[in-house]
Amino acid sequence: MTEPAPTSQGPAIDKERLRQKYLEERNKRLRPDGNDQYLRVAGQLAHYLDDPYTPVTPRQPKTDHVTFAFIGGGFAGLVTSARLVEAGVKDVRVIEKGGDFGGTWYWNRYPGAQCDTASMVYMPLLEETGHMPSEKYAHAPEILAHCQRIGRQYGLYDNALFHTEVVSLDWDEAETRWRIRTNRGDDFTAEFVGMGTGPLHVPKLPGIPGIESFKGHSFHTSRWDYDYTGGNPSGALMEKLADKRVGVIGTGATSVQCVPHLARACRDLYVFQRTPSSVDVRANAPIDREWFAGIATPGWQQRWLENFTANQAGGSAEEDLVQDGWTDLSRRIRARIMDLPREQRTPPNMLAAFEDSDFEKMEEIRARVDSIVQDREAATKLKAWYRQLCKRPCFHDSYLQAFNTPGTHLIDTDGKGVERITENGVVVAGKEYALDCIIYASGFEVGTEYKRRAGFDLVGRGGAKLSDYWASGMRSKHGVHVHGFPNAFFVQPAQGANLISNVPHNLTDAAKTIALLVRHARANGFKEIEVSKQAEDQWVELLLTGAGRMIGSPDCTPGYYNNEGREPGPAAKLNVGHPAGAMAYFKYIEGWRSSGQFEGIAFRQGRISEGQFELRGGKQP
Repeated sequence: MTEPAPTSQGPAIDKERLRQKYLEERNKRLRPDGNDQYLRVAGQLAHYLDDPYTPVTPRQPKTDHVTFAFIGGGFAGLVTSARLVEAGVKDVRVIEKGGDFGGTWYWNRYPGAQCDTASMVYMPLLEETGHMPSEKYAHAPEILAHCQRIGRQYGLYDNALFHTEVVSLDWDEAETRWRIRTNRGDDFTAEFVGMGTGPLHVPKLPGIPGIESFKGHSFHTSRWDYDYTGGNPSGALMEKLADKRVGVIGTGATSVQCVPHLARACRDLYVFQRTPSSVDVRANAPIDREWFAGIATPGWQQRWLENFTANQAGGSAEEDLVQDGWTDLSRRIRARIMDLPREQRTPPNMLAAFEDSDFEKMEEIRARVDSIVQDREAATKLKAWYRQLCKRPCFHDSYLQAFNTPGTHLIDTDGKGVERITENGVVVAGKEYALDCIIYASGFEVGTEYKRRAGFDLVGRGGAKLSDYWASGMRSKHGVHVHGFPNAFFVQPAQGANLISNVPHNLTDAAKTIALLVRHARANGFKEIEVSKQAEDQWVELLLTGAGRMIGSPDCTPGYYNNEGREPGPAAKLNVGHPAGAMAYFKYIEGWRSSGQFEGIAFRQGRISEGQFELRGGKQP
């Protein structure tokens, strides 16, 4: 195969050496237990789920009926509900286990928390609310406030159920509606339901022996204890840690953002690392109001969304509006491919272009560590030896610098992780580190099954359970509609665009589809909306013609992108998007919506019986 010519004048890269180094580092981190290494937060550990932010308000159980019930009050629920309100649905009810809207941004209030894709494309409904983000990468308090702004603007607070979790969701065929029961005694019905129970709301803990024995203070980053630390979500100094020895377990995106704040507050900070993160330049900056006024013309945010996707996910945009670390790698790959004669732009050469660009980028990131971290041993251990998209890339301008702070200690475990936890602290390689507080920056459940994350099962037509229907992997059309579960809509990335770099783009697009279908059904007197089995099968067949996941492949170092390094099984093959990429999907789905034919979707007057339905399309997607 012909290798793409290099595009930079930097030193020659020993690609074989890097491949071998990546493999060695991966192998030392492989574990037979995969995702099972993490503990479900329950039983003696259940206190890690307590809401430290909002007291539970007593209320009477709901026993009424609503047109649309949405489970989850994060971006998915907010945007879908907003579009439904715009479509004329006045009684939308959001059910949310937190004490307010926000989803991930309700729970993540740790110091330094911010979005890692640009605010302009990450924060939904900016144009509709008239909000200008204060900085290129907004911090958590602003994102939470924006979620609340959406809730107020669209009147979603009036009917919302907070601190409430669904325990059962059953289709009533006789009444053509969903019956919803919750842990607060609610037992009500809805004509339509939406599921926005995404991957970033169920905290996980590392299954370290002795985790329950520690007698000091401990908490998970999604339940930050400011009563203990002092400070606030806006980054004020955590003055109560001045005499404390604090350990952080985990060095992913959360740790990258909170460690700098801990480093300037603690007497001693111990950062326990199994695998270093790739940490590139963040270059955050305030957004200029005059500049924003110039670009915020009608339709601006949709243009920015499309531009980011075109640059980052294999498109061919001529300009890059966002210009950040996400789009940089893609620009490099495209440049290499364009340098090839057209006849040499074969799949093997394109993969070679991807690899070469990644090698180049990661060498720069590793060199950045050497240029910042003063302690040579720490610098060596902070280098990431894997492809950039093996783990979610991180960007920060203070994380690496934190290890130059006196009292901040990197405890590298050489890929093995923490050995055990004692009454007094943490043990690594036989050495105990005495601690006053342990902070678990161990993230959320991502690779677990839908039922486990949601906390309930869907029981559809004929008593069919979603957990059974998806036992061999997800099946849907567009990632939104599932056969056998009428009037139910799923809002998430898989089997649609599967755009992982900027998940909100998936959610905002699905919201358009759902609102349009519900409006069509109500305008024409249809009581049921359901994808046909044929259309669902054809969509899944189309998905399987693609190359599969481009990130988190099994040869990567373990992480949630690749099921912690374990063979993910046949079900993972279905956790993909449109074979031609995210841009192709968004173009396709816009055409599908605008045609008004709603190909593959059945609209019915009521219960299934002969002649009682209208089927739109059913052709090859």
